[in-house]
Amino acid sequence: MSQPPRVPPRFVPTLTEVVQVAAPPAAAPVFDALAFEEQLVHRVMQRVDALLEQRVRQAVTHVIEEQTRSLLPRLREELDSVVRGSVSEALAQELASPR
Repeated sequence: MSQPPRVPPRFVPTLTEVVQVAAPPAAAPVFDALAFEEQLVHRVMQRVDALLEQRVRQAVTHVIEEQTRSLLPRLREELDSVVRGSVSEALAQELASPR
């Protein structure tokens, strides 16, 4: 059973024609905040990276210099002991060897 088409009440607006609306011309965005923010973050991170590399290098150099200065007396003592022991052992071997 088919029903006759329903007629809307007279106060309901109805579409009687299709109007073609041209889209407004695409204009380049004057200010793209997201792109600006990304570029700013990228540039800041590059600067931070360069500064950190420089400061870490300086800090490591400073620590290594301090450690080397504190090790120097102990290294001298150890080297003195090794040289004395080596000379004594070599001299003992030389004196013990038959000629």
